[in-house]
Amino acid sequence: MIKIALVDDHQIIIDGLKSLLNQSSTIQLVATANSGKEILQKINETVIDILITDISMPEMNGLELAKKVKQLFPEIKIIALSMNADGSTINAMVNDADITGYLLKQTGANELITAIEKVYKGGIYFQTDILNALEQQTKIKQQQVSANLSNREIQIIALLEKDFSNKQIATELNISVRTVETHRKNILRKTNTNNLLSLIKWAYANKVLQ
Repeated sequence: MIKIALVDDHQIIIDGLKSLLNQSSTIQLVATANSGKEILQKINETVIDILITDISMPEMNGLELAKKVKQLFPEIKIIALSMNADGSTINAMVNDADITGYLLKQTGANELITAIEKVYKGGIYFQTDILNALEQQTKIKQQQVSANLSNREIQIIALLEKDFSNKQIATELNISVRTVETHRKNILRKTNTNNLLSLIKWAYANKVLQ
């Protein structure tokens, strides 16, 4: 039997997943919890093969929990099950927490069971939407690297988005107006934009501004 632990801050999700997983003769749900702290305690007391975790949870989110589990119980495989399809979040779960699966909560029972069985056997399982989000995030990172913005330039973009004037930016960052003007010219050159509107659009598209 594949021993599963499940954590989600919404009990109705846990109850629904219990019903789904009961359809499988190879999966046993041995621990559930509504918080990261609670599931860590239960994992410490129970043999677990796979942890299925939500991402958006209070106190300890899914990323923090996954990193902690990998540190304390490296043999446990982790599958994220979330409404969150944001590329940066998925990327962090993969790179920082070494998860082996990511599915959206609208996933059907058969696909969830298939994912669990594949991960248990040493494979990985990422839905097409998740892979597309990861690919888009990679492109964004490549664009950011190619722009090679400094931390100061990113600060200035954020203030420009708030409609700060050069003088206000200079006061806020404790630099001269001439320095601000130089930074603005460099920012436009690096981002291949020619006015404030196109710069701000570029910044949001490339996740420089959130």
